[in-house]
Amino acid sequence: MESKNYDNDEYDSRPVQSSARPAGYDDRDVFGHEEGNDIKYKTLSWQLVAVLMIAEIVSNGMLSLPSSLAVVGLVPGIILIVFLGVFATYTSWLLVKFKLRHPEVHTMGDAGKILFGPIGREVLAFGTVVFAIFATGGQLLAGQIALSALSDGKLCLMLYTGIFAIPTLLLSLPRTLDGLSWLSVVSVASIIVAGIVGMVAAGIEPTPDRQVDIVVTTSFFSAFISITNPVFAYAGHFMFFVMVSEMRRPQDAMKAAFTLQTFATTYYAVFAAVTYVYLGSAVLSPSFSSLPPKWQKAAYGIALPNFLLAGSLYAHTASKLVFVRIFRKSRHLHSHTVLGWGTWIFLIFLMNAAAFVLAVGVPIFNYLIGIAASLFAAWFTYGIAGFFWLHDEYHDNDGVRAWKRRWAQTTLCVLTIAVGAFICVAGLYVTIRAIVDAYASGAISAPFSC
Repeated sequence: MESKNYDNDEYDSRPVQSSARPAGYDDRDVFGHEEGNDIKYKTLSWQLVAVLMIAEIVSNGMLSLPSSLAVVGLVPGIILIVFLGVFATYTSWLLVKFKLRHPEVHTMGDAGKILFGPIGREVLAFGTVVFAIFATGGQLLAGQIALSALSDGKLCLMLYTGIFAIPTLLLSLPRTLDGLSWLSVVSVASIIVAGIVGMVAAGIEPTPDRQVDIVVTTSFFSAFISITNPVFAYAGHFMFFVMVSEMRRPQDAMKAAFTLQTFATTYYAVFAAVTYVYLGSAVLSPSFSSLPPKWQKAAYGIALPNFLLAGSLYAHTASKLVFVRIFRKSRHLHSHTVLGWGTWIFLIFLMNAAAFVLAVGVPIFNYLIGIAASLFAAWFTYGIAGFFWLHDEYHDNDGVRAWKRRWAQTTLCVLTIAVGAFICVAGLYVTIRAIVDAYASGAISAPFSC
């Protein structure tokens, strides 16, 4: 059956339903027609989606950016942050166009089925769940560091992780993203204020005799290890399909994505530059840990809501993918049934428990996050977007001739795929080498240790 194109240009000429969604969109959309349903998913405005995107992406990852500048230098580091932000905006546009063209896509797994068939669906769905669980674990570790700083390290680190895991699990429980959207406003406010506090603290009490380099000459291994920080600070595209699927007006999705990328790129660049200039080349990752104790506590304390909400969003996404896969086109998706709620609560518990066990039980968990990011986030954020455009242009028009006709866009998409492949391969190489070096130096602790 021929698919209809729902690009933005076509919306104005189409009849609009009462929900302001394009006519015919709900017939293929993952959640279908929701009139009269107990649980309605498609309720988000683009403004709330933008806030959700910011809450998910602008989190503990930004705290590693000043240390990246310390490795490559101030100017190359800022150029890289801005370039990756512009690049992520471009791939966001490709992703949104693909979603509007294919309303049935709910996750990267669904997109994988369109691009590569059943095997593609399973691989990308698996990658989404794995990366979401690892990202949840990363937020648990961020919470661990924050709680330890706030209490002067009086408890075992594993206990801090367990304490933080409980509210993370509870915040994951709402069935719809609308249930998390207003909490995300608090989350975004907390990371903005925490970052400002961190920059002010660095300015008030800068590191004495600090070294600030405009450009640093370093090895490929050290440089790429540092480059992965800004690369993966933008790694949130794997949730975009899920968020757009719960919008009232999916045609407004690019407004949310553009708001996210503009804010993230600007905030990342300013925070990284100011923090590095005042703390110098000895700045730690996360950078709040380089601040004097009183400022460190203030910054971490204010950032806690963001760490909580980001972890909850990741666990929610992993659970939502499996839940929708099981109950798609079933009454349990939209009704308050015992089976539906029982399955949802079980999945939420399972995803959060997996993240907790990995975070405290695997000594090389931080490195495994790097491996998962290289394998999946490099593609989800960058590389796979090129396939989206090439696929639709080929099938909607006259195949290879369409690619030749729009050669500039074709070239950009091929380069996007190549960049994703490079980040994937190089990221795997440097992460695996870092694991070997860490074991050789005795830096790896025992499982479930303090």
